[in-house]
Amino acid sequence: MTSFALIVKHKTQPGRRDDVRRIWEKHMAPAVSANPGHLAYFYCFDNSDPDSISAFQQYASTEASQEFLEKESYAAYLKEVEPLLAGPPEVTALTPVWSKKG
Repeated sequence: MTSFALIVKHKTQPGRRDDVRRIWEKHMAPAVSANPGHLAYFYCFDNSDPDSISAFQQYASTEASQEFLEKESYAAYLKEVEPLLAGPPEVTALTPVWSKKG
């Protein structure tokens, strides 16, 4: 089974990045931490844009990524966060071919 990765870029409503982060920490941080399908997850602020957030996510498989999207915690996150976003995210799917761990 090949691992699967995503880069997800969000643009928030002006000045709402910290609010989006609080919602992410409430719903997603615990869900990601408890999810064995996540091999790596980085939640990042773009230093050149105060209304931009990027996340790098590495999953054990494509199926693991789809299973995560079906969790109640993800649905609750979307419901609360979507009004604070400027639009849908930009998503790039990737196949990791090398990584350094530890």
